Amino acid sequence: MMNEDVILQKHGCIGHISLNRPSAIHALNLPMCQAMIAALEGWAADDAVEAVIIDHSSGRGFCAGGDIRMLATSGAKDGKKARRFFRTEYQLNHLMHEYTKPIIAFMDGITMGGGVGISLPSRFRVATENTRFAMPETGIGLFPDVGGGWYLPRLEGRVGQYLALTGARLDGAECFALGLATHYLPPENLEKAKERIAKAPGRISGILGDLSITASVAKITEHIDKINRHFASDSYEDILASLEGDESDWAAKERDTLGTKSPQTCKVALRQLKEGAAMPDFAAEMKQEYAIGAHVVQRHDFIEGVRALIVDKDNAPRWNPATPEEVTDAMLDEIFAPLSKKEEWKPL
Repeated sequence: MMNEDVILQKHGCIGHISLNRPSAIHALNLPMCQAMIAALEGWAADDAVEAVIIDHSSGRGFCAGGDIRMLATSGAKDGKKARRFFRTEYQLNHLMHEYTKPIIAFMDGITMGGGVGISLPSRFRVATENTRFAMPETGIGLFPDVGGGWYLPRLEGRVGQYLALTGARLDGAECFALGLATHYLPPENLEKAKERIAKAPGRISGILGDLSITASVAKITEHIDKINRHFASDSYEDILASLEGDESDWAAKERDTLGTKSPQTCKVALRQLKEGAAMPDFAAEMKQEYAIGAHVVQRHDFIEGVRALIVDKDNAPRWNPATPEEVTDAMLDEIFAPLSKKEEWKPL
């Protein structure tokens, strides 16, 4: 079965989802999410399907995120299309997280935003030397959604908070070292892995292990101590002050990076990760993220961030509020306010 943006096939005992939107680095749109949900639900009920592979058809990225332009255009109006996309995308994320059959995600190339949302729920997550993993949402006034509030605070130390605030890009070796990826394969072994899994879906772990290689040095591990020290607080002002009090080049670089981000979004992310760490289950996290998304998508910073970085590309967003101090607890309470029973997110 095939549509314009996603290819759905069965190979023996394997269901195969291949993202097929190379002109947009396979960024997710609503029909893609709907097609993947339908396929996964069908394969869940099909005793002949033992596992699911998800990859991309061609190009330099696995999945660059979601349909950001659509979200901003909708947010500038009534936000209905944006909320419908978020609702469906998060239902896909939850379906994958709870899926009883193993899913193998091949994170070869750019894996960001929405791409993270369809890879981290997978039982097996394959990184390569081409992998570029990030949650860059603070740079466009959004927030690390698609389950970011669940996965990021469960990483080592304060690495999740660091990734959420800075949008730092990780390579495949770093993903493997942090546990974001379960295996590290050379790109030339990916097709071989898929062929072998299709023939022996009961041996996924062994097949990926046999085809794995030793990952290169994970550079982020050299900075874990500094990350844990400077990003220790859930107060954004404390984090900035800590970096400013360190005269090292690393601290200056990270402080400069944070200076380009939306202060509102950075505070949202810190609160999201703090509350996400205590969530009882993934569905509760997605319910909260949907409420945050429904509010944020219609606020100034998201619309302005998309304008500056994606539409006009002047890279000069005018954030409002402009400083962390101006982002009040009352503003955050508005963003985190739960939706009504009629509007709130629910799993499939």
